[in-house]
Amino acid sequence: MKRLALILLLFCGPALAVQPDEILADPAQEARAREISQGLRCLVCQNENIDDSNASLARDLRLLVRERITAGDSDAEVIDYLVDRYGEFVLLRPTTGGWNWLLWAAGPLLFLFALGLGGLYIRARSKAEALSEAQLSPEEQARLKQILEGDG
Repeated sequence: MKRLALILLLFCGPALAVQPDEILADPAQEARAREISQGLRCLVCQNENIDDSNASLARDLRLLVRERITAGDSDAEVIDYLVDRYGEFVLLRPTTGGWNWLLWAAGPLLFLFALGLGGLYIRARSKAEALSEAQLSPEEQARLKQILEGDG
């Protein structure tokens, strides 16, 4: 029974999608390819890096990364090539430059806006006059007295 549990635990590890025929012969280049792949989004799975994805497009991207590395490109050049070809969506962590700053700032700005609206609402409620018995007409006061005494 223990052996079966150990065998099952071996299959529970992370399932990397990199196929043996994709692995580069040079361990340093392979390490670079893996590092770059960890930061690239699978365009099919969308929330998974291409190193972990089994999609055919992810395989194509992994092969493209390895092809660019063997061609002598630096890590930045490989990433720039992929961004030029597929857009910034291919990056798991998009840059904060250009118009992306608006997307990065939208959450905190909306939170501050909601906080301000909440403060204005509470302030307006605290300044509003509370209804009291003094503002009731004599008929309403009599009816309220009936209700409170239980005469219905």
